[in-house]
Amino acid sequence: MVLGKVKSLTISFDCLNDSNIPVYSSGDTVSGRVSLEVTGEIRVRALKIHARGHAKVRWTESRNAGSNTAYTQNYTEEVEYFNHKDVLLGHERDDDNSEEGLHTIHSGRHEYAFSFELPQIPLATSFEGRHGSVRYWVKTELHRPWLLPVKLKKEFTVFEHIDINTPSLLSPQAGTKEKTLCCWLCTSGPISLSAKIERKGYTPGESIQIFAEIENCSSRMVVPKATIYQTQAFYAKGKIKEVKQLVANLRGESLSSGKTETWNGKQLKIPPVSPSILDCSIIRVEYSLMVYVDIPGAMDLFLNLPLVIGTIPLHPFGSRTSSVSSQGSVNVNWLGLTLPERPE
Repeated sequence: MVLGKVKSLTISFDCLNDSNIPVYSSGDTVSGRVSLEVTGEIRVRALKIHARGHAKVRWTESRNAGSNTAYTQNYTEEVEYFNHKDVLLGHERDDDNSEEGLHTIHSGRHEYAFSFELPQIPLATSFEGRHGSVRYWVKTELHRPWLLPVKLKKEFTVFEHIDINTPSLLSPQAGTKEKTLCCWLCTSGPISLSAKIERKGYTPGESIQIFAEIENCSSRMVVPKATIYQTQAFYAKGKIKEVKQLVANLRGESLSSGKTETWNGKQLKIPPVSPSILDCSIIRVEYSLMVYVDIPGAMDLFLNLPLVIGTIPLHPFGSRTSSVSSQGSVNVNWLGLTLPERPE
Protein backbone atom coordinates (compact mmCIF):
# COMPACT_ATOMS: atom_id res chain seq x y z
CA MET A 1 0.00 0.00 0.00
CA VAL A 2 1.39 3.41 -0.99
CA LEU A 3 0.84 6.04 1.69
CA GLY A 4 -0.66 9.34 0.63
CA LYS A 5 0.94 12.71 1.25
CA VAL A 6 -0.24 16.03 2.66
CA LYS A 7 -0.03 18.50 -0.21
CA SER A 8 -1.18 21.60 1.71
CA LEU A 9 -2.62 22.72 5.03
CA THR A 10 -4.14 26.23 5.18
CA ILE A 11 -6.23 28.41 7.51
CA SER A 12 -8.74 30.99 6.26
CA PHE A 13 -10.97 33.37 8.23
CA ASP A 14 -14.51 34.54 7.52
CA CYS A 15 -13.91 38.31 7.34
CA LEU A 16 -16.47 40.68 8.85
CA ASN A 17 -15.53 43.78 6.86
CA ASP A 18 -15.19 45.07 3.32
CA SER A 19 -11.40 45.25 3.45
CA ASN A 20 -11.14 41.43 3.41
CA ILE A 21 -8.71 41.57 6.36
CA PRO A 22 -9.59 39.39 9.38
CA VAL A 23 -10.36 42.07 12.02
CA TYR A 24 -12.35 41.42 15.20
CA SER A 25 -13.31 43.00 18.53
CA SER A 26 -14.16 41.67 21.99
CA GLY A 27 -17.31 39.56 21.92
CA ASP A 28 -17.05 38.82 18.18
CA THR A 29 -17.20 35.28 16.84
CA VAL A 30 -14.06 34.23 15.00
CA SER A 31 -14.87 31.65 12.35
CA GLY A 32 -13.10 30.10 9.43
CA ARG A 33 -11.90 26.90 7.84
CA VAL A 34 -8.92 24.61 7.94
CA SER A 35 -8.29 23.27 4.44
CA LEU A 36 -6.41 20.03 3.97
CA GLU A 37 -5.35 18.82 0.53
CA VAL A 38 -3.90 15.33 0.16
CA THR A 39 -2.68 13.15 -2.67
CA GLY A 40 -3.56 9.52 -2.23
CA GLU A 41 -5.08 8.24 1.01
CA ILE A 42 -3.90 9.11 4.53
CA ARG A 43 -4.79 7.90 8.02
CA VAL A 44 -5.37 10.67 10.58
CA ARG A 45 -5.55 10.47 14.35
CA ALA A 46 -6.68 14.09 14.93
CA LEU A 47 -6.96 17.53 13.40
CA LYS A 48 -6.89 20.21 16.10
CA ILE A 49 -6.96 23.96 16.45
CA HIS A 50 -5.53 26.14 19.20
CA ALA A 51 -6.47 29.85 19.37
CA ARG A 52 -4.73 32.26 21.71
CA GLY A 53 -4.46 35.98 22.40
CA HIS A 54 -1.83 37.54 24.63
CA ALA A 55 0.33 40.59 25.29
CA LYS A 56 4.00 39.99 26.00
CA VAL A 57 6.97 42.22 26.82
CA ARG A 58 10.65 41.35 26.98
CA TRP A 59 13.91 43.24 27.25
CA THR A 60 17.34 42.78 28.81
CA GLU A 61 19.62 45.13 30.72
CA SER A 62 23.29 44.74 31.61
CA ARG A 63 24.18 45.00 35.31
CA ASN A 64 27.52 45.55 37.03
CA ALA A 65 27.99 43.36 40.11
CA GLY A 66 31.38 44.84 40.99
CA SER A 67 34.88 43.36 40.77
CA ASN A 68 34.69 43.39 36.97
CA THR A 69 31.67 41.11 37.08
CA ALA A 70 28.71 41.84 34.83
CA TYR A 71 25.47 39.99 34.26
CA THR A 72 22.31 40.36 32.19
CA GLN A 73 18.94 41.00 33.79
CA ASN A 74 15.90 39.77 31.87
CA TYR A 75 12.57 41.56 32.16
CA THR A 76 9.52 39.66 30.92
CA GLU A 77 5.79 39.87 31.54
CA GLU A 78 2.75 38.37 29.87
CA VAL A 79 -1.03 38.88 29.92
CA GLU A 80 -3.27 36.19 28.44
CA TYR A 81 -6.63 37.26 27.01
CA PHE A 82 -7.98 33.89 25.92
CA ASN A 83 -6.85 30.32 25.23
CA HIS A 84 -9.17 28.10 23.19
CA LYS A 85 -8.63 24.52 21.99
CA ASP A 86 -10.85 22.32 19.85
CA VAL A 87 -10.69 19.05 17.93
CA LEU A 88 -12.03 19.28 14.37
CA LEU A 89 -11.49 15.61 13.51
CA GLY A 90 -10.63 12.59 15.61
CA HIS A 91 -10.06 12.67 19.36
CA GLU A 92 -7.92 14.54 21.86
CA ARG A 93 -5.58 11.69 22.84
CA ASP A 94 -2.71 11.27 20.38
CA ASP A 95 0.13 9.86 22.47
CA ASP A 96 0.11 6.39 20.96
CA ASN A 97 0.55 4.98 17.47
CA SER A 98 -2.09 2.30 17.54
CA GLU A 99 -4.36 1.77 14.58
CA GLU A 100 -7.49 2.27 16.66
CA GLY A 101 -9.65 5.34 16.16
CA LEU A 102 -7.95 6.44 12.94
CA HIS A 103 -9.81 8.38 10.25
CA THR A 104 -9.19 7.76 6.57
CA ILE A 105 -8.97 10.86 4.39
CA HIS A 106 -9.18 10.27 0.65
CA SER A 107 -7.32 12.12 -2.08
CA GLY A 108 -8.52 15.66 -2.71
CA ARG A 109 -9.31 18.85 -0.81
CA HIS A 110 -11.18 18.76 2.50
CA GLU A 111 -12.45 21.66 4.65
CA TYR A 112 -13.17 21.68 8.37
CA ALA A 113 -15.02 24.64 9.91
CA PHE A 114 -14.04 26.17 13.25
CA SER A 115 -15.64 28.85 15.39
CA PHE A 116 -15.02 30.42 18.80
CA GLU A 117 -16.09 33.58 20.60
CA LEU A 118 -13.69 36.25 21.82
CA PRO A 119 -14.22 37.12 25.49
CA GLN A 120 -16.45 40.07 26.45
CA ILE A 121 -13.59 41.91 28.14
CA PRO A 122 -11.45 44.78 26.84
CA LEU A 123 -8.85 43.26 24.51
CA ALA A 124 -5.68 45.15 23.66
CA THR A 125 -5.37 46.15 20.00
CA SER A 126 -2.95 44.02 17.94
CA PHE A 127 0.49 45.61 18.11
CA GLU A 128 4.15 44.99 17.26
CA GLY A 129 6.54 47.13 19.29
CA ARG A 130 10.24 47.42 20.06
CA HIS A 131 10.10 45.44 23.30
CA GLY A 132 6.72 43.78 23.18
CA SER A 133 3.68 42.79 21.17
CA VAL A 134 -0.02 42.01 21.32
CA ARG A 135 -0.80 39.01 19.13
CA TYR A 136 -3.83 36.87 18.31
CA TRP A 137 -3.55 33.66 16.33
CA VAL A 138 -5.04 30.32 15.35
CA LYS A 139 -2.81 27.26 15.05
CA THR A 140 -3.82 23.94 13.52
CA GLU A 141 -2.12 20.58 14.01
CA LEU A 142 -2.58 17.43 11.94
CA HIS A 143 -1.64 14.27 13.86
CA ARG A 144 -0.90 10.96 12.09
CA PRO A 145 0.49 7.73 13.51
CA TRP A 146 4.27 7.28 13.29
CA LEU A 147 4.78 10.76 11.81
CA LEU A 148 5.56 14.17 13.19
CA PRO A 149 2.53 16.50 13.37
CA VAL A 150 2.01 19.01 10.55
CA LYS A 151 1.52 22.46 12.13
CA LEU A 152 0.48 25.86 10.83
CA LYS A 153 -0.18 29.20 12.57
CA LYS A 154 -2.05 32.22 11.21
CA GLU A 155 -2.57 35.54 12.97
CA PHE A 156 -5.65 37.73 12.98
CA THR A 157 -6.16 41.32 14.11
CA VAL A 158 -8.13 42.59 17.08
CA PHE A 159 -9.24 46.20 17.62
CA GLU A 160 -10.05 47.56 21.05
CA HIS A 161 -12.21 50.32 19.63
CA ILE A 162 -11.69 53.96 20.54
CA ASP A 163 -14.56 56.14 19.40
CA ILE A 164 -13.34 59.71 19.02
CA ASN A 165 -16.96 60.94 19.07
CA THR A 166 -16.84 61.12 22.89
CA PRO A 167 -16.85 64.41 24.82
CA SER A 168 -13.39 63.93 26.34
CA LEU A 169 -11.82 63.36 22.89
CA LEU A 170 -13.74 66.19 21.22
CA SER A 171 -12.51 68.83 23.67
CA PRO A 172 -9.95 71.40 22.38
CA GLN A 173 -6.33 71.24 23.57
CA ALA A 174 -4.37 74.45 24.09
CA GLY A 175 -1.39 75.95 25.88
CA THR A 176 0.88 79.00 26.15
CA LYS A 177 4.56 79.33 27.05
CA GLU A 178 7.24 82.02 27.10
CA LYS A 179 11.03 81.94 27.31
CA THR A 180 13.61 84.67 27.91
CA LEU A 181 17.15 84.10 26.62
CA CYS A 182 20.15 85.13 28.70
CA CYS A 183 23.71 85.47 27.44
CA TRP A 184 26.18 86.34 30.21
CA LEU A 185 24.94 89.64 31.64
CA CYS A 186 22.72 90.49 28.67
CA THR A 187 19.06 89.60 28.53
CA SER A 188 17.11 89.67 25.28
CA GLY A 189 13.35 89.95 24.91
CA PRO A 190 11.09 86.92 25.33
CA ILE A 191 10.01 84.32 22.81
CA SER A 192 6.33 83.46 23.23
CA LEU A 193 4.32 80.54 21.88
CA SER A 194 0.62 79.78 22.06
CA ALA A 195 -1.03 76.84 20.27
CA LYS A 196 -4.43 75.19 20.04
CA ILE A 197 -5.97 72.19 18.26
CA GLU A 198 -9.68 71.56 17.83
CA ARG A 199 -9.84 68.21 19.62
CA LYS A 200 -7.84 65.48 21.32
CA GLY A 201 -9.02 62.46 19.30
CA TYR A 202 -8.11 61.70 15.69
CA THR A 203 -7.91 58.70 13.38
CA PRO A 204 -5.09 57.76 10.97
CA GLY A 205 -5.28 59.67 7.69
CA GLU A 206 -6.81 62.78 9.27
CA SER A 207 -4.98 66.12 9.35
CA ILE A 208 -4.60 68.04 12.59
CA GLN A 209 -5.32 71.75 12.14
CA ILE A 210 -2.88 73.72 14.27
CA PHE A 211 -3.68 77.27 15.35
CA ALA A 212 -0.60 78.98 16.78
CA GLU A 213 1.09 82.31 17.29
CA ILE A 214 4.84 82.63 17.67
CA GLU A 215 6.39 85.97 18.64
CA ASN A 216 10.16 86.44 18.57
CA CYS A 217 11.36 89.40 20.66
CA SER A 218 14.82 87.88 21.13
CA SER A 219 17.96 88.77 19.21
CA ARG A 220 18.18 85.33 17.53
CA MET A 221 16.67 83.76 14.45
CA VAL A 222 14.19 81.03 15.46
CA VAL A 223 12.08 78.45 13.60
CA PRO A 224 8.58 77.27 14.66
CA LYS A 225 7.94 73.54 14.16
CA ALA A 226 5.37 70.85 15.01
CA THR A 227 5.85 67.12 15.53
CA ILE A 228 3.69 64.09 16.34
CA TYR A 229 5.39 61.55 18.60
CA GLN A 230 4.42 58.00 19.50
CA THR A 231 5.54 56.75 22.92
CA GLN A 232 5.63 53.00 23.55
CA ALA A 233 5.84 52.02 27.23
CA PHE A 234 6.56 48.46 28.37
CA TYR A 235 6.14 47.28 31.99
CA ALA A 236 7.74 44.25 33.67
CA LYS A 237 8.84 43.43 37.24
CA GLY A 238 8.16 46.97 38.43
CA LYS A 239 10.34 48.48 35.69
CA ILE A 240 9.37 50.52 32.64
CA LYS A 241 11.02 50.72 29.23
CA GLU A 242 10.03 53.56 26.91
CA VAL A 243 10.56 54.07 23.19
CA LYS A 244 9.73 57.43 21.59
CA GLN A 245 9.29 57.60 17.82
CA LEU A 246 8.75 60.46 15.39
CA VAL A 247 5.50 60.02 13.46
CA ALA A 248 5.13 63.23 11.43
CA ASN A 249 6.49 66.76 11.47
CA LEU A 250 6.30 70.16 9.76
CA ARG A 251 8.38 73.33 9.72
CA GLY A 252 7.30 76.96 9.66
CA GLU A 253 9.12 80.01 8.33
CA SER A 254 12.27 81.29 10.06
CA LEU A 255 11.56 84.27 12.30
CA SER A 256 14.06 87.07 12.72
CA SER A 257 14.11 89.39 15.73
CA GLY A 258 10.87 91.28 16.24
CA LYS A 259 8.82 89.11 13.89
CA THR A 260 5.60 87.18 14.54
CA GLU A 261 4.15 84.16 12.74
CA THR A 262 0.54 82.99 12.90
CA TRP A 263 -0.71 79.54 11.95
CA ASN A 264 -4.40 79.64 11.01
CA GLY A 265 -5.10 75.93 10.82
CA LYS A 266 -1.72 74.73 9.53
CA GLN A 267 -2.23 71.05 8.70
CA LEU A 268 -0.17 68.08 9.89
CA LYS A 269 -1.37 64.74 8.48
CA ILE A 270 -1.41 61.63 10.62
CA PRO A 271 0.11 58.67 8.74
CA PRO A 272 -1.17 55.05 9.05
CA VAL A 273 -0.14 54.44 12.68
CA SER A 274 -1.56 51.94 15.16
CA PRO A 275 -4.30 53.18 17.51
CA SER A 276 -3.56 54.23 21.08
CA ILE A 277 -3.38 51.35 23.58
CA LEU A 278 -4.60 52.63 26.93
CA ASP A 279 -6.09 49.63 28.78
CA CYS A 280 -3.29 47.03 28.68
CA SER A 281 -1.45 46.58 31.99
CA ILE A 282 1.96 45.86 30.42
CA ILE A 283 1.94 47.84 27.13
CA ARG A 284 0.80 51.42 26.52
CA VAL A 285 0.91 53.30 23.22
CA GLU A 286 0.35 57.04 23.50
CA TYR A 287 0.64 60.02 21.16
CA SER A 288 1.32 63.73 21.56
CA LEU A 289 1.57 66.80 19.36
CA MET A 290 4.58 68.95 20.20
CA VAL A 291 4.45 72.52 18.89
CA TYR A 292 7.82 74.17 19.54
CA VAL A 293 10.25 76.92 18.66
CA ASP A 294 13.69 75.78 17.56
CA ILE A 295 16.18 78.19 19.16
CA PRO A 296 19.83 77.86 18.03
CA GLY A 297 22.23 77.58 20.97
CA ALA A 298 19.48 77.27 23.59
CA MET A 299 16.82 74.87 24.87
CA ASP A 300 13.76 74.82 22.63
CA LEU A 301 10.50 76.37 23.77
CA PHE A 302 7.78 73.73 23.43
CA LEU A 303 4.17 72.87 24.16
CA ASN A 304 3.01 69.26 24.50
CA LEU A 305 -0.62 68.59 23.56
CA PRO A 306 -1.84 65.01 24.23
CA LEU A 307 -3.48 63.05 21.40
CA VAL A 308 -5.53 59.86 21.26
CA ILE A 309 -5.47 57.93 17.98
CA GLY A 310 -8.80 56.14 17.66
CA THR A 311 -10.45 53.61 15.35
CA ILE A 312 -13.93 55.09 14.83
CA PRO A 313 -13.66 58.42 12.94
CA LEU A 314 -15.44 61.68 13.56
CA HIS A 315 -19.09 61.58 12.55
CA PRO A 316 -21.17 64.75 12.17
CA PHE A 317 -24.34 62.98 13.34
CA GLY A 318 -23.00 61.51 16.56
CA SER A 319 -21.23 58.39 17.68
CA ARG A 320 -21.26 55.21 15.64
CA THR A 321 -21.55 51.68 16.83
CA SER A 322 -18.23 50.08 17.67
CA SER A 323 -18.88 46.80 15.85
CA VAL A 324 -16.33 46.03 13.16
CA SER A 325 -18.91 44.08 11.20
CA SER A 326 -21.00 47.21 10.69
CA GLN A 327 -18.03 49.55 10.27
CA GLY A 328 -16.94 49.36 6.69
CA SER A 329 -15.50 52.86 7.09
CA VAL A 330 -13.26 52.04 10.04
CA ASN A 331 -9.74 52.76 8.86
CA VAL A 332 -7.65 49.60 8.87
CA ASN A 333 -4.96 50.93 6.53
CA TRP A 334 -2.62 51.34 9.47
CA LEU A 335 -2.21 47.58 9.53
CA GLY A 336 -0.03 47.87 6.43
CA LEU A 337 0.50 44.16 6.55
CA THR A 338 -0.87 40.85 5.46
CA LEU A 339 -0.78 38.69 8.55
CA PRO A 340 1.04 35.56 7.43
CA GLU A 341 0.47 31.90 7.93
CA ARG A 342 3.41 30.54 9.89
CA PRO A 343 4.42 26.91 9.20
CA GLU A 344 6.10 25.26 12.15
